[in-house]
Amino acid sequence: MTEAPRCSRAGCSNDAAWNVNWRNPRIHPEDRVKVWLACDEHREFLRDYLDTRGFPVRVSPLGETVDRVEA
Repeated sequence: MTEAPRCSRAGCSNDAAWNVNWRNPRIHPEDRVKVWLACDEHREFLRDYLDTRGFPVRVSPLGETVDRVEA
């Protein structure tokens, strides 16, 4: 049996419902997408964490593939 995807927030063990797609524009091109998983509770926390560091972020439903994150 495959375990359900879990939220990437430290200490959280909730099921993930969202992809937080991001990249570091200083080292990654627009088509290099990194993904953190988020539960409903931590979706905005993780998005805001990355956004305040100047990283482009795009949130999408779990399972939806994003092929680029533009600035």
